[in-house]
Amino acid sequence: MFKGIFSIKKSLPYVGIFVTLLILPPIIPRFYIYILAVIFVTALLAMSLNMVVGHGGLFQFHHGAFYGVGAYTVALILTKTSLPLWVGFIAGPFAAALAGLLIGIFCVRLTRLYFGMLQISLGSLLWALVFRWYSLTGGDDGIHGIPMPPFISSQNSAYYFILIVLVICLIVMYLILKSPFGVTLRAIRDNPERCEAIGINVRRHQLIGIVIATFFAGISGVLFVLLEGSVFPDLLFWVYSLEIFIMCLLGGWFTFAGPIIGAAIMVSLRTFVGIYTDYWTLVLGILLILLIFFLPEGVWGYIVEKFGSRAGEAVEEENK
Repeated sequence: MFKGIFSIKKSLPYVGIFVTLLILPPIIPRFYIYILAVIFVTALLAMSLNMVVGHGGLFQFHHGAFYGVGAYTVALILTKTSLPLWVGFIAGPFAAALAGLLIGIFCVRLTRLYFGMLQISLGSLLWALVFRWYSLTGGDDGIHGIPMPPFISSQNSAYYFILIVLVICLIVMYLILKSPFGVTLRAIRDNPERCEAIGINVRRHQLIGIVIATFFAGISGVLFVLLEGSVFPDLLFWVYSLEIFIMCLLGGWFTFAGPIIGAAIMVSLRTFVGIYTDYWTLVLGILLILLIFFLPEGVWGYIVEKFGSRAGEAVEEENK
């Protein structure tokens, strides 16, 4: 069934990366393990956004709102109820997908910039609700001290859990984008009028794409709570959504692995440049200007185009 999608030759580099990430915790300092885990969580969030932006052509400007919904759902279940952990882990992505469905129903009626502006407005309502509802969400203080079971309470165990979930999600995303639905979604991105003319229900496909993307954003929010043990309303603020957007731009919109590269660059800049100066965003701004002029296809897109790496060619070919 998956013979045409996966091949041993093409998969070997990714297997090597996965094995390397598995053996790192006993070798490198704890600080770098934490940074890698943050990159994993952020990469999954950026990948989920790229499903509807890069592959679907939708102006999903407030994707962080669904990330926050997933995070707050699991946080509230674990702190306000006696339900088991797995209930919260399952409820988080489904709550984010439900929010994506409700907001998407209104947004898909509009196109391009109007779609994005309406989504920012509706997503900001979610942020305001979380920010103001002190009795439930803790308001601007957020929720802290979220209990975790022993098997994922240590840094290394949380790292391994996040890594395994990330790999599973990436495989599922890849299969979705390789499926007829994924091909149709890219066709709608390139020419929605022609797709509608040949009988494709454009709005339905866009709405399904939004629900799928927000589901994975909810998973990322759950992993954030697992890693940090806390949650705060800034996760739902539109500025954070802009950061996710920039990650996709840095890595490459129309590639599969690009958002992972972009997330790694963004987290590394914020962490390591921030050690020396509070103006790390200035460095990011300069980097973006250079990127727009010299690497308009993003870092991974440039690698694919100029060096023709086998993994990059495989990713680029399935997105043409």
